[in-house]
Amino acid sequence: MDNQLWGIITISLCVLGYLRSWKFQRKESWTIALCLLMTCGLLLRVFTSCDFFLHIWDERFHALVAKNMIHHLLKPALYDHPVLPFDYKNWTSNHIWLSKPPLALWLISASIYLFGNNEIAIRIPSIIVSTSCILLTYKIAKALFNKRIAWLAAFLNSIHGLLIETAAGRVSSDLVETVFIFFVELGVLFAVLSIQNKKKPLFWMTLCGLAIGFSLLSKWLPGLIVLPIWLFYAYSYPGYPKNNLLKGVAFLFGMTMLVALPWFIFIRMQYSRAAEAMFKGIFIPLFESIQGHHGSIWYYLNKIRMVYGEIIYLPLCWLLFWVFKNNRKMAQQGSLRLLSVWIFIPLIIFSFAETKRFIYLLICAPAMFMLTAILFYEVANIKIYRKYSWLFHIIMFLLIALPIRYSIERIKPFKKTNRNPDWAIALRDFKPKKAHHMVLFNYSRPIAAMFYTNLVAVYPLIPNQKDINKLNSEGYSVLINSPSNNIPQSIKELQNVIIVHLVEQK
Repeated sequence: MDNQLWGIITISLCVLGYLRSWKFQRKESWTIALCLLMTCGLLLRVFTSCDFFLHIWDERFHALVAKNMIHHLLKPALYDHPVLPFDYKNWTSNHIWLSKPPLALWLISASIYLFGNNEIAIRIPSIIVSTSCILLTYKIAKALFNKRIAWLAAFLNSIHGLLIETAAGRVSSDLVETVFIFFVELGVLFAVLSIQNKKKPLFWMTLCGLAIGFSLLSKWLPGLIVLPIWLFYAYSYPGYPKNNLLKGVAFLFGMTMLVALPWFIFIRMQYSRAAEAMFKGIFIPLFESIQGHHGSIWYYLNKIRMVYGEIIYLPLCWLLFWVFKNNRKMAQQGSLRLLSVWIFIPLIIFSFAETKRFIYLLICAPAMFMLTAILFYEVANIKIYRKYSWLFHIIMFLLIALPIRYSIERIKPFKKTNRNPDWAIALRDFKPKKAHHMVLFNYSRPIAAMFYTNLVAVYPLIPNQKDINKLNSEGYSVLINSPSNNIPQSIKELQNVIIVHLVEQK
């Protein structure tokens, strides 16, 4: 069965599921409605994840490091046995790999251990975590606003194209970004409960601080966004003691460090050079453009329409208006301020940073979904002359239709694509005897090759005779890929090399 037919089946099932969910929420059967949203969201994520090859950025790196970590949990290695010299500052070809924190990599390692060394196994944690975010969005919106807004926000989360593609590994960061968003959302939910629930505030604050810590173990410092979210919401919440604000922030930060600091200390002591380079690299994107990801100060204001729909500027303007007008009920005003902090603090910081990447906008995705849902119902409840009703119906339609269109564009369910390319098949089938003592050269996808095979190391370059002799003397067999007869004749004539013919990427 080809990709198009699976796409038609998946979308058809999801349309039916979402329509049933909408009917159940109209009847206020919220549990069934939410379960249908999550089931449809799961279907979309499973369909998109069924690419039987490793994607180029960054999935292949995460997969290989996670595969190696099965054998040494506290040693994140890319080239587990680098037989040639390497630059420890080059994250694409080094030995100790600290470019991302370990939490998401541990999840992939566990999945590979349980389900085998394959593409679906490395995406199972993403699928589960991304689907769970639908529930978290519903819980947060329900606590801040009401169940109808919560249902619509969860629906927007369920169908969001970029979140689905990220969980499927098609865009950079994949599981790392997905797990990060999950723990940010979890931190926000616990932050809200710690302020609203006066019986167990310390319990919820402890969980909030731990969740922030886990977000730092997913994607470093951006997870600290939960701290100002808690602070502004506590300040705006009726009856919350203002003299506890600084104590609360200090407590949350302490719990965060209780989770994250041990890893920072460990890598600094165990892998000092790599850790030093990594710590410096955390702040480099603020001052330098990395890998050509640059743009003007307006980059995110422009890209935000592509990620959340072209009409997203209307909810953002509405939010700013009500936050500053300050004439709503105090509890609702606090909820709107929470959304404004969640959205605008990352937006401002990222806008002034030199490195620009549209995927950074996902940190505020749940807040965007809630904001869109709020405006939808605000517009629906407007009392106005009948001759202008068409305009408000158009706004309501676009608030929902544009995210749906974006989801279809990202998922590409009706596009005929090769989801099991020849190069991936060739690597899966490449099982030479004594692979643990073989080094492959002249292969353009070395990271993927090391994931699929048991080869000691794979390099894209053609070795010289000195390197070949050195490896032979160390007990390694040298394989050289020859897809297009680009190997020098002098190397071909050597007796101590083996020529192989692996399919390259087209």
